Amino acid sequence: MSDLGDFTEVTADDGTGRDDDPPPSDHDGDDTDGGDGTAADDFDAYDVSPAGSDRGLGSISVSQGLRVAEDGDDTTLKAFVTSDNRESVRLGKYVLVPYPDDETLFCRITALEYAQEFEADDATEIHARRAMRRDDFAERDYKFVATLEPVAVLFSTDGELKRRMTDRVPKPGAVVGEATDAAEIKTGLAIPAEGVFLGHLSVGGETVRTAASPPTIDYRLKDDYADGDPLVFRHTLVAGGTGSGKTHASKNVLRQYLDASYPMGDGREAPTAVVQFDPQDEYAQMHDDNPAMDDEFARRLEREGIAHGGHDDTVALVPEVEGASYGGGAHRAEQVPFTVPFRMVRSRPWLVAGARLNDNQYQALDYLLDRFFRDYGTEGTYAEFKSYLDDPALREELDESGRVHEATFDAVRRRALGSAFSRVFDRDARPVTDLVHELVRPGGLTVVPTYHVNDSRATELVVLAVASLLVDEKLSNDPDYERIKETPLILGMDEAHNFLTDAESVQARKVIGKFTEAAKQGRKERLGLFLITQDPQDIAESVFKQVNTKLVLNLGDEDAINSVNIPPTLEDKVPYMEKGQMVVYSPDNSEPVELTGLSTCVTRHGE
Repeated sequence: MSDLGDFTEVTADDGTGRDDDPPPSDHDGDDTDGGDGTAADDFDAYDVSPAGSDRGLGSISVSQGLRVAEDGDDTTLKAFVTSDNRESVRLGKYVLVPYPDDETLFCRITALEYAQEFEADDATEIHARRAMRRDDFAERDYKFVATLEPVAVLFSTDGELKRRMTDRVPKPGAVVGEATDAAEIKTGLAIPAEGVFLGHLSVGGETVRTAASPPTIDYRLKDDYADGDPLVFRHTLVAGGTGSGKTHASKNVLRQYLDASYPMGDGREAPTAVVQFDPQDEYAQMHDDNPAMDDEFARRLEREGIAHGGHDDTVALVPEVEGASYGGGAHRAEQVPFTVPFRMVRSRPWLVAGARLNDNQYQALDYLLDRFFRDYGTEGTYAEFKSYLDDPALREELDESGRVHEATFDAVRRRALGSAFSRVFDRDARPVTDLVHELVRPGGLTVVPTYHVNDSRATELVVLAVASLLVDEKLSNDPDYERIKETPLILGMDEAHNFLTDAESVQARKVIGKFTEAAKQGRKERLGLFLITQDPQDIAESVFKQVNTKLVLNLGDEDAINSVNIPPTLEDKVPYMEKGQMVVYSPDNSEPVELTGLSTCVTRHGE
């Protein structure tokens, strides 16, 4: 436990030991003399017993009650802060209150107030004018009181520091000291000692400092099976507005996962594969070192066990889309072109359903696709499917048989022959289904850039086709591609609100249903969703509620802030966060906390 020392109580100068008699007062309002030859605000003039140096911030007060309760609203825990500590005390600061034995109460400051010290009315014309003519503040005239929220009781067992829920009330007059020991703070907040690095603990935007080396407190995300599942497979959301630093933060986190390995069902450990959909052509830069990182910063990262540097095993898997040319991007990663083969639609008819097909039309489309692949074989192309639907004899036959009404057939034909489909399916490149070993590589990062595709419908088709391939194989009991099934996989999706939006269309329901099931089965199948968005309120609730870890950077939209469902005390801070500051809400990992991310990206970022 931290040595907080003894607190010396300020007493009156009459030797009675009481602290309720007012000290000499400067009634004329100037700053010269208190009537006994001492300056009115000079606390050194008072008798303090016993002799010694003050240590700590202040002491527990009982003037307004002293109570801890199961219901936090019934808890009353306040500390008097001495005058020389008042400027350093901030909301959110972590403090320790020792019990008479070896246990300690770990608390957070949740309110600060000045309370009247003496019976006097300071809301008068005379008092106001005197105050306006003074350059300083008569600190002695007021008590400075901090409201404390108990977080946990810290105790030692066999030399190991542990925490439990608050079940004891501290003693009146107990010393309140700032928490400065990293082990005590991490234990008090239930932050794992080991795991994936997310950032450094902060309060009010200022990094929490200790006397240790390094002086910062690293925040880690649980990354093993010793106490539940690695949280990467219980999914992550990164939410932040434009300019908040969410891509910078996401790269830093994903870089850590690329250095991680996880056991699979057969007991073997496999390095993590990351597939990242990239609408702004930024993530393939993770192949390269960051030229802005100097040697000193790199050594600091090494001391803290933070992975850094370009990731050599990075591939840009580039979709071939008619009329779209990928310029190569600002990176040196290998580029491999691919196309989406129409045969993928055989088991995923919703890919060509469009947003406006109703249930009856979708059933007709499903039937037409099934019949088409029976007639043309599994390698049937989109061009052949268009010709198939252009056959008037087929339309007439289906209408006369009552299988598909002619109006329904026409609606399906119009929507299944969209220009986006022609631009995406069966282009001049290897099918993505033939590139599975390039798509998913243990320890490898695959980036699917779509910045060069200027058609939102074509972009959606590419992303959903590749993502559904990965999800289907992960969830299948009889997979076609063992590589996908057997490799721990993080599926990263930037601008996730564009693809996982709740809607009434058949296609949207199919997509959301698939990703909801993927989120539910992620722990078992070693599949983690890593969703990045500036509009978290637009992500379907059924997917959103499966996300365990939320990294919330600056958000200015009230609906967006409310949607992330973080504690109100942290929610209020989100609009004021500077670039790189974030709130982490991961109930199965730690108490909700503020973090400051690394000022320098661990890989290349930007031009």
